[in-house]
Amino acid sequence: MRVQKILETCVYAPDLDVAEKFYVGVLGLTLHSKQAGRHLFFRVGDAMFLVFDPKGTMPDHGTTGRGHAAFQMEESEIDGWRKYLKEKGIATREVHWPNGGESIYFDDPANNSLELATTRVWYES
Repeated sequence: MRVQKILETCVYAPDLDVAEKFYVGVLGLTLHSKQAGRHLFFRVGDAMFLVFDPKGTMPDHGTTGRGHAAFQMEESEIDGWRKYLKEKGIATREVHWPNGGESIYFDDPANNSLELATTRVWYES
């Protein structure tokens, strides 16, 4: 037996309305479901991205501190994402990895660290 893939990952945000506007309006994620005061669930490809209100979620999902999630982008989209995030007033920082991978890092409104990354961050092209 072995783990096949990541099925879901999550970050925490104390204001789910602000988080929903950011993830739908800025990143273009599709809202799968939500429960006021508890969570937002977004489908991303064949996985789920969860945003929980830390005050309203069950203990099994509880954590503290800043979270991180990376979303895949195509290499041909790097310049477009860079320009788009700048137009939205979102500060970014970039890493050019030794194997040719590219990452654009930025924060969501709840101060979680987000990343747009090419597959070469982890895999050879």
